[in-house]
Formats: sequence, C-alpha cells, structure tokens
Amino acid sequence: MSTSASEQRIEEITSALKEQVDKIPERQFIPRQLDKLSSESNGKQYNLESSSANLIISKGETVINTLSPREQEREDELILEGYKHLFDNQFMQAKAIFEEKADRDPLSALALSTMAFLKAIMTCGEQDHNMALKALHTTYDIAYSQIDAFKRPSKVMSYFAGYYNYLRNKEDISQTAPSSRPSTEYPPNGVLRAHVVKAECSLQIAILNLLHESVLDYLKCVVYLKRAYNSYSYVWQEYQKMGADHSTFMDANTISCLQFGVGSVHLILSALPAKVLNAIYAFGWKPDKQLGFLLLNQCVESKGVRSSMATVMMLTYYSLAISSAPRILSDTYKKTAMKMLLDAQQHNTNSVLYLYFAGTMARLGSDLPLSTQSFLHTTELSRKEWAEVALSNACRLEIAINHMITGNWSHAASAFNYLFEQRYGSPAFYRYMQGACYEMIGERAQAIILFAEVPKLVVKKLGGRLSDIDAYVLRKVNMFQKSGFQNLDFFVPALEYMSIWNLLPYMTHELLEVSLERLNRGLTAIQKCEELEQEERMQEIATEKPLPDYFNEFASLFVVKATVLNILGRPEETALDLNWVIDHQDCILDDTWTVPFALWEAGISCWILDTKEKSQQVWKKAVDYSRFDFEHRLAIRLTLALTHIEDFTKEQS
Repeated sequence: MSTSASEQRIEEITSALKEQVDKIPERQFIPRQLDKLSSESNGKQYNLESSSANLIISKGETVINTLSPREQEREDELILEGYKHLFDNQFMQAKAIFEEKADRDPLSALALSTMAFLKAIMTCGEQDHNMALKALHTTYDIAYSQIDAFKRPSKVMSYFAGYYNYLRNKEDISQTAPSSRPSTEYPPNGVLRAHVVKAECSLQIAILNLLHESVLDYLKCVVYLKRAYNSYSYVWQEYQKMGADHSTFMDANTISCLQFGVGSVHLILSALPAKVLNAIYAFGWKPDKQLGFLLLNQCVESKGVRSSMATVMMLTYYSLAISSAPRILSDTYKKTAMKMLLDAQQHNTNSVLYLYFAGTMARLGSDLPLSTQSFLHTTELSRKEWAEVALSNACRLEIAINHMITGNWSHAASAFNYLFEQRYGSPAFYRYMQGACYEMIGERAQAIILFAEVPKLVVKKLGGRLSDIDAYVLRKVNMFQKSGFQNLDFFVPALEYMSIWNLLPYMTHELLEVSLERLNRGLTAIQKCEELEQEERMQEIATEKPLPDYFNEFASLFVVKATVLNILGRPEETALDLNWVIDHQDCILDDTWTVPFALWEAGISCWILDTKEKSQQVWKKAVDYSRFDFEHRLAIRLTLALTHIEDFTKEQS
C-alpha cells in the first residue's frame, strides 16, 4: 500500500471515530507514515539483524546503582527512546535498546519483560506465556539482587530498620505518614527503583494469571498482587514522607513506575470477583478505584517511562468495563476512553497497539465497518515486525467476531478456519465456532463434520486441566452427540456464544429480530418433540419410557432470547422465560451456566425498567453461584455492575 493511500485511509478512520466523541479537538490517532525508522539512536548503531525475536534475559553480575536522581534521569533517556520505538511499531529497535543493559539494570530488564508480557496477553499461547513468566522472574531476581547488595556504611542499619518497621506496621497505601527522620535517612534512589521494578514484575505475573480465569490462577493472582502491593507500599510511604521535596530524592521515572503500579493495583483489585476480593480483604486491603484512576492519569501526564503503559492499562479497563456491561457502563466510560485514545495517538502516531484499541472502541460504539477497518490496518502495519503473528492473529479473531455481529456467517467461518490452521489459542474452540457459523447458514452437514472434530482437538494444559473455553465446547458437542446430532434444532450455538460474550448488543435491530425468530423456531421444535413423547407415554400404562427432558435446551434458548429482548427494549417480555430457568435450576444438569446468566439478564431487565434496587438484589444472588462455565467472566461482570450501583448510590446520598 502506498504512503498516500495509507494516509487517506488513516484520515477516513480517524474522522469516523471522532464523530462518536463530542467536542474533541482534531487529532491524529492512526499512523501517518509507515516508513521504518533508522537503526540510528542517539548516534549509536544497533545491529537489528542479529537481534533475536525471542525475549530472553540472562542475569549478569549485580551492579550497585549509586546514581543521583538527576543522573538517573539522564541515564534513562535511552530507555524512554526505546519505549517510543515500542509504541511506534519499531519493536526490534526497542528490543535492541532494552537488551543492552537488561542483564544488570532492573528498568532495562523490566522494559524487555514488558514486551514479552504484551505479546503473551495478545497471543494467549502457552509458549509466549511461559517466556513472559521466565523474563519477569529473571527481572525480579535482578532487582532483588540490587536491593540485597546495596550497602551504605553509615546508614545501612537505619535503612533496614526502617524497612523492618514497615513490614511490622503496614499502613493503607493511600494514607500519608509524616516524616520523622531527616532527609539523609531516605533509602537511596537506586534501592527505591529496584523495589518498584520488583513490584511491577509481580504485578504483571498477577495479570497473566488473572487472564486464565480459573480458581487456581485467581489464587496465584492474589499471591502476586500481595507481593506487588507490599513493595509498592514501602516505596509509597517513603515517597509520601518526602512530601513536596520528593523530586530531590527520587527520579521522575521511578515516580512514574510507582504511580503506574499503585494505580494499576487499585484498578485491578476493584474489578476482581467478590470471592477473590474476600481473600484480598483478609490482608487488610481495600481497593480505591478513584485513587487508581488518579495515579494512572498522573502517570500519563508525566510522560515518564510508564506513561504509555498507564494509558494501555486504563484503555484495557475501559474496554473490559464497557464490553462486560454495555447497558450499564457504556455511558460512563465510552467518551472518556475515546478521548484518552486520541490523546495517546497524538504522542505515538504510529502505534499499532493503540490502533488495536481503536478497533475495539469502534465496535463498542457500534461502528462495525470502522472496527474491522482498524483491525485490518493493524495487521498491515505489523507485517515483518516482531509482533506480526501475535497482532495478526489477535486482529483476525476480532474481525471474525465482527463478521458474526454483522451476520456475515460465511466470512466468520473462514476467519475461524484460518485461526484453526494457525493454531492460535484453542483449535477446538475455532472448529466449534466454524461449525456454529455453518449451522447459522443452514449447512448442517458441514457443521456436524466440524463439531465431530472438537473432542479430539481438546488438549489438557495449564496444570492438567481444560481451559474454560475448551471445557465448554467439549461439553456442548457431547450434548449434540448424545442424539447423534439430531437435536441441533434445539440449540443455536452461535447466538449462545454471542450472548455469553456480550456481543449481541452490537447487532442491528434487524439482525436481532432475525435472531429472535431463530430462537423461537428452536423453542417450537422442542415443544413439538415434547408433545410427541407425551402422546407416546399416554398410549401405555405404567410405561417405562422416560419423561421428556429438555431442560438444558429450554434454558439455553430462554436465556439467549431474554438477552435479545432486553437489547430490543422489551424487558417486560423476559419475566416468564427467566423465571422458568430459575425455577427449574435443579433440573438443569449440563448447561448450569444458564441459571446465573438468567439472573444477570433479570437484573438487566430490572435496570431498564428503572428498578435498580431490584437489579442489585438479583445480581447479589448470582454472585453466590459457582462451578459453571465462564464463572469468572460473569463474576467480573457482576463486580463491575454492583460497584457501579454502589458508586451511584453514594453520589445520590
């Protein structure tokens, strides 16, 4: 693609997104130029050809950091340039800069680990996940060794005594403690920096575990969040004691890391499921979402070393919140998120990472053509770069989802087939979704062939267990196979998936009406089958024929139908169906997810009918359910919704 054509396409995407935001200054958020940057950096030549795409950190000899804050800031200029390259798509250039001191400098090692972290969360691959964990653990060791090795002959005992007292008397991170010791007693800047780097390693490991959405990984997440919180708390208290003179004793980039870390911890804690939060409360912590936003915004405004990551963190939170509960949180966060995206692109006009968020935000704004165009352009801009495969596959999945939302089932099936061939994520899931798309266009024979492949594609991993998505598709196919795939008329697999993932709100009303007809046909087919079986039973006294058992089929269709009706603005029509699911929950043995999701939809119906207290009551009931498909996905949705109600109530009182 020529540069002029690319710029024209960029301007079209930019203009379209800006129309969704009122009173936003004209800014560029899609890259203007695609030319590679020179491998010259500050007059220094980096050999990009010899730089491996793998992110491997080897711990070298521990070097004590005795630089003053101002000296440290001058030393950090190259790392800041590396981050600029990273967010301008020059991944190998950034990697070469970070690698130079990664074996001994905690911040350089953290920068390299962050690249591995970003790749791991994009690919969802076990190999990339393990590589990121290894890099983060090595970085943690480098930072820990620097703390351990640092000695100040005349002050060392007071430093460790202060640290010991901190461990004995942990205070809330948001409290300001008055300084009772002279400035010379503050730990050296290098030690404080090593602590925040060590803390961020734990924070990123916690996030990687959080993404796996399992009880075991949630517990691991809590453990690593505790580690991160403790280190951040120590540095935060020292920072607070310094007061207005903090810049005298701490460099700007260490403060940037501190703001990013403390803000991120509070933001993540505020979104965790209630059952996980109970474990957090046991440690005496209380998440403060507003403090989290405040610190992350300060980090962004400082233009320090973690400024871009703070933007990524908030955009991720906004995207998660809006997509989890669009009816409730869209008005609260969508405009803020779009403004932040445009601000970020003003400083990193070449960033495919931000362009990916542009695609997400366009979908959340129901502009599917713009969303697909953004994801396609992200793929084009990432070609022949370090993250090409990761970004290409991630975008291909998003495009497949957009095809489903727009009813382009054939295109969606092709996209899922491509992802299957790439072995990106779960092959079993992509075969299942490909079959679900064929089922939507009436090609049942092809759908059955694809569904039949699913069981042999399911692989146990992550500690010998099935991922949530693999467990779900395997159970669904087993249900289909019990009847020799004769019961497919009683299910609508594609719409069921879209309901669970909250994708139906972005469909047009015309497509939703078509979907409603499809669901009603399924319900009619079940009712006819029930009537036939009842007639057969009436012809024989003391019959041994079992009672009709279509509880799972009814429950699935009723929940999805309620979702569609709520989106269409007809919540009063959902009561009968949702009550049936809740009343028959003891009979629903396979699709147990339908009961808590029915409670979620019941809460949405109440919300639309302006009975918010009833919504809160129903959602609190849903929190008590456990051991069902996508439990943790719904749990986060419930946490965000209930927190929003609590915040709204506080504002009104």
